[in-house]
Amino acid sequence: MSKPVVSGPVDGNAFAVLGAVKRALERAGQGDKVQEYMAKAASGDYDNLLRVSMEYVDFEMEGEEEER
Repeated sequence: MSKPVVSGPVDGNAFAVLGAVKRALERAGQGDKVQEYMAKAASGDYDNLLRVSMEYVDFEMEGEEEER
């Protein structure tokens, strides 16, 4: 199963990252993973938040060209 994608600019604030990942999981029909994600992402420092977030979703930033 491919990971959901968070696209566009995301504010680097921890709460903005948590919200963006939560919404991406819900949009992809993976709402059952939200509670697990939130617990893991909030259980450490900011680096942990980013590492865990990248385990659950892919980030596609504005202006990034898709690699094929």
